[in-house]
Amino acid sequence: MTNNRLKEKNPNMNEKTKNKSNKKNRYIYLVKDSEGKKIKGYFDAFTKVDVHLFLSSQGYEIISIKEDKLSTIIGLSQLSPRSKMKAKELTFFLTQLSTYIKTGIPLSDAMGILSRQSKKSKDRYLYQRIVFELNSGVSFSEALEKQGEVFPRLLINMIKTSELTGDVTEVLDDMAIYYKNVDETRKQVVSAMTYPSIIFVFAMCILSFILIYIVPDFVSMYDESGMELPKITLFIINISDFVRINYPIIIMTILIIVFSIIFLYRKVTAFRTLVQYVLMHIPVIKNIIIYKEIIMFTGTFASLLNHEVFITNSMEILKKVTNNEIYKKIIKKSINNLSSGESLSSSFKGHWAFPGVAYEMLLTGENTGRLGPMMQSVSEYYQSEQKTLVSQLKSLIEPIMIVTLAIIVGIILLAVIIPMFSMYEGIL
Repeated sequence: MTNNRLKEKNPNMNEKTKNKSNKKNRYIYLVKDSEGKKIKGYFDAFTKVDVHLFLSSQGYEIISIKEDKLSTIIGLSQLSPRSKMKAKELTFFLTQLSTYIKTGIPLSDAMGILSRQSKKSKDRYLYQRIVFELNSGVSFSEALEKQGEVFPRLLINMIKTSELTGDVTEVLDDMAIYYKNVDETRKQVVSAMTYPSIIFVFAMCILSFILIYIVPDFVSMYDESGMELPKITLFIINISDFVRINYPIIIMTILIIVFSIIFLYRKVTAFRTLVQYVLMHIPVIKNIIIYKEIIMFTGTFASLLNHEVFITNSMEILKKVTNNEIYKKIIKKSINNLSSGESLSSSFKGHWAFPGVAYEMLLTGENTGRLGPMMQSVSEYYQSEQKTLVSQLKSLIEPIMIVTLAIIVGIILLAVIIPMFSMYEGIL
């Protein structure tokens, strides 16, 4: 009754409360830790009292807390504390957190320990924000969700499920293993693509040097002699002149094309689909991409199923996790099939992007009721296959790139040197 009377007297009270609950202010603090070391940082909260209570609860001695009004006005307090966590960082974070919780340390205190141990200020602030949310009464999954895009949707959903079943530490351990495998898969793909990229750039630098600095010296010599040059020599000279005169425009054009492709790939779904489709039909490259997607799909699917997430919910999560539009379409089709009473495997049958081995194991797991373990086996199988493919690719690309570079350089040099023999024959 009293609350109703207050609302009648101050109709703006609800709006003020709403604004307070939705918008935080940024405060800069200076504190001392248990060892007497001064620590300066910032924290986003609704009031200065909130910051004081939080820092005190973490065992810090408060020296000063001041509002950073400029940061609050321009909206820095509403931004995520850091960029998206990488798989390697997630593995370390989940392993450490699980270890602390297993020793009997409460979740909030465990996050506080991680915060104090963090050497990077962004990580320390991130963990402090999570502790603040936990102390406010929200669940761990909600606290992670409030950090914007820092934590993957898959992890948040897995933790949300574990909070209902009570096996948080088990999920933390499983997800740590999962992200370790993700990191290994990423490194394998990067390793496969890095070496040829370096060789290609190196080759372009050598060719550019020859065309810009070596070929013109021969051109001036031939101009003085007035001799008639072979067509291939004229062709190389014309290329050299074009590159030498227009190299700033060439570089700028290449940069514009590269950044345009990157922009379109990130923002335009149709363009991204086209690029992925083309890449997944190029020999060798297609296997690297398909194996990577199969490993991610089956590994994630296995983790979800092993923690009793329903198949339909699992497929919805998988659709959000993958960045490959081809697989998104397959998953979307499987969701529609499941909703109409068809089997999961029917949407994968005969699809060019889903290997026969993976399909047969998916079908077997579906028929035997062991879909989770089967998907885990598929993931492990293709991880092994990808390692073999990467090692073979490295051993194959090196001689091919070297021979190709030698042939191109050889042709250019021969084209500019051959006329010299005719010139010396004329002198003799």
